[in-house]
Amino acid sequence: MTLIPRLAALAVLPHEGRVLLVRRHNPPDPGLWGYPGGKVEAGETVSAAALRELHEETGIRAAAITPLPGLDVILRDASGGLLWHYHLVPVMCRYLGGEALAGDDADEAAWLPYERVLSRDLPMSADVDTVLSAALKHQG
Repeated sequence: MTLIPRLAALAVLPHEGRVLLVRRHNPPDPGLWGYPGGKVEAGETVSAAALRELHEETGIRAAAITPLPGLDVILRDASGGLLWHYHLVPVMCRYLGGEALAGDDADEAAWLPYERVLSRDLPMSADVDTVLSAALKHQG
């Protein structure tokens, strides 16, 4: 079976010195903190997917501002065979409202201080800190 890269969107939501993260329930990265996100559906824009996933996983409403540089997540088995390949597009968002409550495939949702994420002092998916750095540079 040939696997093809899947497109996924991440909602990056910095707000008042904190950023919204979820602790993932399902693979990839169960138990790790990362941005709300998931697969882009056929006919859906990356920005629309990021906002949909954000609301499904946290109950938060936001507006999409701009995509940030994308990331490739490639997982191989012990023999080097491809298990999955996702191309993740982080989307910078602006908070509109709502209370952060875990939903969908998130075990927990929390607003975490920038410093805590940038120092990687909690178990996180790869590049959560670098994506936040890019978002903060974009904010100015």
